[in-house]
Amino acid sequence: MVQKAKILLVDDRPENLLALEAILSALDQTLVRASSGEEALKALLTDDFAVILLDVQMPGMDGFETAAHIKRRERTRDIPIIFLTAINHGPHHTFRGYAAGAVDYISKPFDPWVLRAKVSVFVELYMKNCQLREQAALLRLQLEGGGRPAGDAKEPAGLLAELSARLAAVEEQAEALSKQLDDDSADAAAVATAAHLERKLTGLRRALDALEPGTGNGAPSLPSQS
Repeated sequence: MVQKAKILLVDDRPENLLALEAILSALDQTLVRASSGEEALKALLTDDFAVILLDVQMPGMDGFETAAHIKRRERTRDIPIIFLTAINHGPHHTFRGYAAGAVDYISKPFDPWVLRAKVSVFVELYMKNCQLREQAALLRLQLEGGGRPAGDAKEPAGLLAELSARLAAVEEQAEALSKQLDDDSADAAAVATAAHLERKLTGLRRALDALEPGTGNGAPSLPSQS
């Protein structure tokens, strides 16, 4: 069973949160509400999120300050942030949003379809990264076992074949996503994230290929998960 991704919605107005939930419910992911920057930071302490939709104009800690705290934390600094604002102060205001670490900056009222499409890209990238981490964990178990099955575990050749098949499925999905981003002229941040994912997949494939019989005795190094 595939675990759903979590999307953090941050806005001090309940009616705005309700509207966001209505727009994003079609993605069939887990939507988490936060009515302030402080509440958002608290949620980020314990849960992992695919993307954050963050209102700029909030009393107390505004969206810019909240984003700054998110980007300073090692655990959360790579989570994509989409800023939502009801007012447009011009290029300087938009630049401040990107400088705070946002991957996108959308003015209200926004097109529901466009917002849903943008969020879906980051959800899909998040899910692919989760799959990649799972494959890397299985490969590490194989390496740590020295290529010998423990207990009722699968024979090395069978395990390698299964890992290779799983990795091939992720590679195929990642390639399709990259083509979709190119076709849709997507945000540069989304394209960069997809490219980073493909590089990690390439490193994992090389490590897995090195385990095949006749490819050498040295244990391959695994790609970084950062």
